[in-house]
Amino acid sequence: MFKPIPVAIGLRYLRAKRRNGFISFISLASVLGIAIGVIALITTLAVMSGFQREIRDRMLQMAAHATISAEGQPMDDWQRTIDEAYKDPRVAGAAPYVETQALVSGPRREPAIVRGVLPDKEGEVSVLAEKMQRGTLGELAQGSFNIALGRELAAWLGVTVGDQVVVTTDFQSTPMGAIPQLKRFNVSGIFEVGHQDFDRGLAVVNMYDLQRLTRMGEGVTGVRLKLHDMNQAFTVARDLALRLQGVYRVSDWGTENANIFNALKLEKTMMGILLSLIIAMGAFNLVSSQVMLVTDKQADIAILRTLGLTPRGVMQVFMVQGTLIGIIGTVLGVVGGILLTLNLEHILRGIERLFGVVLMPSDVYYISGLPTELNPSDVVMIASIALLMAFLATLYPAWRAARTAPAEALRYE
Repeated sequence: MFKPIPVAIGLRYLRAKRRNGFISFISLASVLGIAIGVIALITTLAVMSGFQREIRDRMLQMAAHATISAEGQPMDDWQRTIDEAYKDPRVAGAAPYVETQALVSGPRREPAIVRGVLPDKEGEVSVLAEKMQRGTLGELAQGSFNIALGRELAAWLGVTVGDQVVVTTDFQSTPMGAIPQLKRFNVSGIFEVGHQDFDRGLAVVNMYDLQRLTRMGEGVTGVRLKLHDMNQAFTVARDLALRLQGVYRVSDWGTENANIFNALKLEKTMMGILLSLIIAMGAFNLVSSQVMLVTDKQADIAILRTLGLTPRGVMQVFMVQGTLIGIIGTVLGVVGGILLTLNLEHILRGIERLFGVVLMPSDVYYISGLPTELNPSDVVMIASIALLMAFLATLYPAWRAARTAPAEALRYE
């Protein structure tokens, strides 16, 4: 009794049993269409966010959050850079590295990045020691000329622990002309990170051994940083470079891998736009049901108009009813999408057990499960889109109802 008249009438129309069962069916179809669209969109974006998180986390297990290097020359004051880095409370770890492109040769040849590290310092910036499948990181002792290869790189070269490989770096000028730098290394370990860039394209040696091979003297390529908050990577590295008062090159994980993250973001955006069409289909069904309802309620509209309800009030009646249908569909979709996302891994395992298949075998895919990440911002955005589409779908039928002429509607009643 305390509701405004248009709201009360709209709620009554929503609860009342309709004379035309087909209109009720179309209304139910519009509710289900909106709900299914919201479920599909929430689940899909959660899965894509999960894969993005998995790719990012695996990459950052080996890649530094930020790096500082000298511009165009080896960094000789790397120990001072590390000492200065640890003065910043935002820095969790720092370690020097030497890196170069090289050709690694065994029974077969493969180009790779050869990275020189200090085994006792590497654990402060990466989890390489934990990813060793065979051998240990500690075997990369200074002067041993041992090398650890990614699993796929070792398989491609056709070597295993105990074999030898030849590392060829850039050409050096000598009185006899330009000759390549060659060095034989002993394969002492094989690691697997679960990311192709490292498993297929990275070899790790002792930093001092690589300094000798590349004739860098006491200098290094740069210093790698691990931070407590990786989102502050560029800011922390820039502040450190300013404190060093020299010419340094600063990079962070986002800049170094901008292409892959931009591609993943674009893919997620386009998938969201395409799946929004399912919600749009539910909204179009809502338009159809409301237009049919307006036609069915011509006499009621005429009576309400003769009793003093304004055209604006008539419009509000049908906007209330259509919006409530959209709200019901959106709520059902949000609840269903969250429940489906939270149980998606169990559903996948159930399907595999039921049909006796493995949908994502670990020997084919780096990520063998189905990771999900349910972002509240995505859920709010999807719900807002669904509610907006439902509201817009009520405007034309409500406007058409407001234009009903009472005399014309009651002529044949």
